[in-house]
Amino acid sequence: MPGGRLTQQERQQIALGLADSLPYAEIARRLDRPTSTVTREVMRNGGPTAYRADLAHRATERRAHRRGPAAPRGTRPAPQPHGRDAEALIEYEESLTAVLMASGLPKMGARVLTCLFTTDAGSLTAARLAERLQVSPASVSKAIAFLESQSLVRRERDERRRDRYIVDDELFYQATIASARANDRLVETARQGVAVLGAHTPAAARLENIARFLDFISESIVRAAEQAREVLRTAPGTPPGTPPDEP
Repeated sequence: MPGGRLTQQERQQIALGLADSLPYAEIARRLDRPTSTVTREVMRNGGPTAYRADLAHRATERRAHRRGPAAPRGTRPAPQPHGRDAEALIEYEESLTAVLMASGLPKMGARVLTCLFTTDAGSLTAARLAERLQVSPASVSKAIAFLESQSLVRRERDERRRDRYIVDDELFYQATIASARANDRLVETARQGVAVLGAHTPAAARLENIARFLDFISESIVRAAEQAREVLRTAPGTPPGTPPDEP
């Protein structure tokens, strides 16, 4: 399997694959590259609808120039806790960031969330996030504000009165419920439109169908989230329903 940076020809093949609506895995197979490489390449260069091979190639060259010369062969990355492979961790973080962006998160929000997800403590201060991501504190602050609005992170004050930004299992439940509540607002607004447009008109019928559909989806999401919440409260490998005091 070839390694190293993507060539301009490979980027052109990626662009052609996207134009043909091929999945990332198939594009990667044709290039004999990992799927994560293709996913990361596309998401950091405009996404599947805006990717252009020439622009992506120039952007990569600019990033490489800003980073300076590559580390000499044989230089080892800083040791990682628990014996983790530093290079594999970097590649995984880039892949996770790309997937989070594909799900709709802004790039900086996705990078912050990835950083928190892959930190054993599950929490970092704004200063530490800025240091790890090599961005300004203002960029971190803006990303955190968005993530908080989506119930994806929460903040606490530590013993030194610094804000710490935290991800934990309960946040997945809260984010799911928040998504359902957002649907509820759209349902209410759609039904207001039914009254304005006239209940027996085609436009009103369209809005009522949308409202009914989203209402059903919201109820299903909330019901499933309540049932699945138990999964977040049990250790991995523990069958759901096992009391906490049982092995």
